[in-house]
Amino acid sequence: MIRSVARKRLLTTVALVTGVTMFAAGCSSSGGEKSEEGGGDAGRVLNVWAGTQTPVVANFNPYSPNPLHAANGAIYEPLFYYNKAQAGAPEPRLGESFEWSEDGLSLTVKIREGVKWTDGEDFTVDDVVYSQTNEATKRDFITSVEAVDATTVKWTFNSPQFTSEVQLLGTALVVPEHIFSKMGDIVSDLNTEAVGTGPYKVDAVTDAAYTVVANEDYWAGAPKVKKVRYLGIDANQSAEDLLTTGKVDWAGMFVPDPERITGDGRLTMLNTPQDPTTLYTCSTVSLGCTGAQTDAAVRQALNLAIDRGEINEKAFAGQAAVVSPTFALLGRDDRWISPDVEKESPQSADPAAAAAILEGAGYTKGADGIYEKAGKKVEMTLVTVDGWTDYNSVGDLVAEQAAKAGIKVTHNKVTQQEMSDARVAGTYELMVGGITGPSLDDPFSIYRQWMSTEYTGPVGEVLESGRFNYVRYSNPVVDAAVSAAAATNDEDLKKEQYAVIQKEITRDLPYIPVVVNATQTFVDTKDFTGWPTDEDLYAFPPSWSTVSLGVVLSKLEPKN
Repeated sequence: MIRSVARKRLLTTVALVTGVTMFAAGCSSSGGEKSEEGGGDAGRVLNVWAGTQTPVVANFNPYSPNPLHAANGAIYEPLFYYNKAQAGAPEPRLGESFEWSEDGLSLTVKIREGVKWTDGEDFTVDDVVYSQTNEATKRDFITSVEAVDATTVKWTFNSPQFTSEVQLLGTALVVPEHIFSKMGDIVSDLNTEAVGTGPYKVDAVTDAAYTVVANEDYWAGAPKVKKVRYLGIDANQSAEDLLTTGKVDWAGMFVPDPERITGDGRLTMLNTPQDPTTLYTCSTVSLGCTGAQTDAAVRQALNLAIDRGEINEKAFAGQAAVVSPTFALLGRDDRWISPDVEKESPQSADPAAAAAILEGAGYTKGADGIYEKAGKKVEMTLVTVDGWTDYNSVGDLVAEQAAKAGIKVTHNKVTQQEMSDARVAGTYELMVGGITGPSLDDPFSIYRQWMSTEYTGPVGEVLESGRFNYVRYSNPVVDAAVSAAAATNDEDLKKEQYAVIQKEITRDLPYIPVVVNATQTFVDTKDFTGWPTDEDLYAFPPSWSTVSLGVVLSKLEPKN
């Protein structure tokens, strides 16, 4: 949903394309589906909407920018699962145990024995080594990854890497060396016939949907739900309509009035706010960014010009949470917030303060009411994905609010593909976009993966999978503090480095914070059991969430 990393949104248009209507009509909310092998009742297909991916392209390559959701957890798995929904120890997946050296310069993992790839080949330590060292995944801080013996893999680093634990063990998916090493291009190859270790394997793909079926040889036991169908629904169709008519059983989306969806008792809604919504700003001139937003004074003024309270009420129906400019999650991560910075982003607009910042930076207001300097007006284009109604509303409101402070923002709605292409290449000025919250109660992964120079590149260079610094932010002070924080397990020392980072990012505002999303997930509790609940959040529940979607699917059971 970066993912991807971004949250998927409700599409409100009512009309359904004929092909999908006919297809969905076969997704009975109560009837069974006969086994394709003939004989018996295979149980009802679980129907999932995980976001806009139309037409569906058979791409199960987890290293590509836009793989189909099932690739990231249902087909390919990490070594361990880190549950961002609640604190706790990581859950073993393809790894069984791990141990850090005292100095943080090495990490040793024992892998699970007896696991098979879905083509019958054995899962081995060589697959782990390959998955950590190939062209799409190798990292500069890794000196070597080697197989110590048939069940042990050891990482060696050029500096202490305690804070890279989740990245190495929890978000890096393991792929089969015997398949991926033979690809022509490990990123662009679509990997249409995926071979994984996860609870599901590829069944069929059409333009309108794709299905995966249970991996009967799954190491944790064959899943009880035998077939899962992912529906492709574009911005001219209504995911809500499919939910309310029983055609979708699991969806992560924003619905302003969730009781309208859950009133008949078939669906239950979970709300697990985690991920900030921000204004991405292509920020660094030396990396090729252009536009008024490259001036920190303009970003500071825009930060003060927006009314977050109004945005929450009108775009998010008052269900979003207050965001911190430090990107620590308020309430959960308070101990990491420096006392020398503002803990919360301002909730109301202050056009006068915004104007004062611009004037202090040498801007003057033109006859049209828009500030300018050296003949260039403070005007920018802001893009959102057409059909993502909450983000569309954010774009409209930001444009209105900015104008009151003498800043011209033009809001353009684009397709999801256009947004994705612009984001990974840096070819935009402003964009409403999400930041994926960390898997631990610690904002380090945001600082490193979304804000350090290591995780970005020049405008025009498509960022590789796992590199999330879409705003092209490059600050050597932040880079040094990130490296220092990565080198220690001492909480006090980490706080010192976080204070440095927070001072820089709250001034530079490469991502202008807006709200923390109300992350709503709708699940069918009438026909299926085993979902995460408020009492047992064993996994982060959205249908689009990388890794956790596979954990959830492996736990589900049909009621009948």
